[in-house]
Amino acid sequence: MTGVMERLGITYKELGYRGLQLDVFYPENKKGGLLPGIILVHGGGWKSGDRTLQIPLAKALAAKGYVTAVVDYRLSLEARFPAAVFDIKDAVKWLKSNGEQFRLDSNKIAVSGSSAGGQLANLVGFTNGQSRYEESSLSSNSSEVHAIINMDGVLAFHHPESEEGEMAALWLGGTYAEIPEIWKAASPLSQVSEIARPILFINSQFQRFHAGRDEVIAQMEAFGIYTEVQTVENSPHTFWLFSPWFDPTADLMDRFLKRVF
Repeated sequence: MTGVMERLGITYKELGYRGLQLDVFYPENKKGGLLPGIILVHGGGWKSGDRTLQIPLAKALAAKGYVTAVVDYRLSLEARFPAAVFDIKDAVKWLKSNGEQFRLDSNKIAVSGSSAGGQLANLVGFTNGQSRYEESSLSSNSSEVHAIINMDGVLAFHHPESEEGEMAALWLGGTYAEIPEIWKAASPLSQVSEIARPILFINSQFQRFHAGRDEVIAQMEAFGIYTEVQTVENSPHTFWLFSPWFDPTADLMDRFLKRVF
């Protein structure tokens, strides 16, 4: 994309048997001040997908003036919850440690995710500073993020509107009846507090992907934390991947981040 620089295939975390990688996109123009950043997390039911699914959106946002990074994380067939949360938080730490070369403002970092990635983005943004969701790291940087964008990601697994039972059980290591506390720990609805960050929900019309959203909004309003909901009508669940919904989605993200940053 014209005006966008890229650094591909950067290993941000070594697991011993393989490395997790990320790709960074940033504006070519070197003039001006520091730039806000966005970590983009792909979907796939916690079982499939890869970071390349988020590259088109990452490039579009970089062209609007953001430092963007698409990231690997461990899927359910490799490691169960909370490994994926650990990985994304370590990607945030890496970006802060290396942000100077991209003109990143480490005090303005958002985490965005689609579908399963939206659930993960919410959990990362709702658990700033909570040791239970952190893995030991050599980085001295915080994994704190400052805004959240959730595109059709569930907010609660054990919920009347959720249909994620089988996929959730695979990722979480058992059914709700077997490990209810783990199901609760993985649900952003259970993690809302005064440290939650402003959030933009961009949703399709499919209610199953909004499970827990309205309850989260009610709790955040009680804490005085900004929330916004945008519905993409007559779209598939994966609206962020396709025209004519791709460009409006990028515009909604840009407008929200300009507001909260």
